[in-house]
Parts: sequence; C-alpha cells; structure tokens
Amino acid sequence: MRPLISPSILSADFACLGAEIEAIDAAGADMIHMDVMDGHYVPNLTFGAPVIKKLRACSQKPFDVHLMISNPAQYIHAFAEAGADYLTIHPEADPHAHRTLQAIRQAGMKAGIALNPSTPTDHVDYLLDTLDLILVMSVNPGFGGQSFIHNQLQKISDLRDRIEASGQDIILEVDGGVTPETAPLALSAGATSLVAGTAVFKGGKSAYADNIAALRGGLKV
Repeated sequence: MRPLISPSILSADFACLGAEIEAIDAAGADMIHMDVMDGHYVPNLTFGAPVIKKLRACSQKPFDVHLMISNPAQYIHAFAEAGADYLTIHPEADPHAHRTLQAIRQAGMKAGIALNPSTPTDHVDYLLDTLDLILVMSVNPGFGGQSFIHNQLQKISDLRDRIEASGQDIILEVDGGVTPETAPLALSAGATSLVAGTAVFKGGKSAYADNIAALRGGLKV
C-alpha cells in the first residue's frame, strides 16, 4: 500500500506559508499537517484557526490538523469553519474524548486521537468506532527536529492489530523524527501515513519532491 505523506508546516518558512503549502502540494504531498500548540498542553506556541482559514485557499489537499491544546472541544467549530479536514486531539487534554470525537465528526470533519510516547495503546479501545485516524507520536510533542523514539514501533504494531481486529477504516499515522531511515521501520510496523517536517522541507522547494519520494522509498508520484 502506498503510504500517505503529510508534511508538517511547522518546519516550513513561516514568512511565506502559502507558497510553501503550494510547493509541497505540487511536490506530491497527500495531506498538509498543521500542528496547533497553545503553550499550555505543550511548551510551545504556533498558530490557530484564523491562520489555517487564510491558508485554506493554497491547496485542495486535506488539512490534517493536530491539536496540541487543552480543552480542544471548545474550538471544534472554529477549526471546521477554517477548513480542517482531519482534527486530532490528545486524550490527556480532554476528559470527555469520546464525546469530543463524536462532535468533530458531527461538525463535518474526520476525527483523530494522538498518543504520546508514554500513552498506552489501550486508550483507543473504546474509541475505535469514533476514529478515522490514530496518530502515534514518535517524539514527545511540542518541538520539531527531535529524534525518533524506537520503542514506539511496538506501539504502532499493537495499534495495527487493534485496527485490523476492529474492521474499521482508520489511518495509522506516525509523527516525529520521520526520515528516509525511520520511515520504512514505521511502515513495516503497520503505519499507513507519515508526518515529516525537517525531512520534507530541507533543501528548499527544488528538493521537496525528492524528499517526499525518499520517504516513500524512492517512489515518485
């Protein structure tokens, strides 16, 4: 199965985000990954729904929005109106994750759950029927450019087994330290989508297509 590639614009040039999104779209990205951080749930600040709304016109590819924020439920409609296609939350940030995932779907988006390196896989056991995406964090969230945590490969494998047993059509995505060296490991463990920032955006726009192809094992589109 051809893996989905979702470049993280956290590693893009923030002075020209619109042009950067257009460039990775043309280079073969399947989705556009957007990390929203509030400086509370994670120790960093990025951007919010108003920025995403402005960027929506730059690509028809799905916007894969990852909320690293507290109380995500109160922002569901803002991100729906901004044009998010996938909206992913962390269970630690929401005591009523099941209800929030349902609300995400009711707002017309696909619902995702993100698991930090220390979050056990059984967090998804009673959520599978509300999920379209599971995101495995292979680094601790909050900063780009970190190294892949290899013990997350077992988590990816365990989640693949859970998804297969459920019969649900759920994307299994991996984010953090994804490079041409670690991508095959994640895919072999059962991932179907890869988030990459530094590995995609290094070298400038002329390198983006080759960088994306390298994550797919050399297969260009």
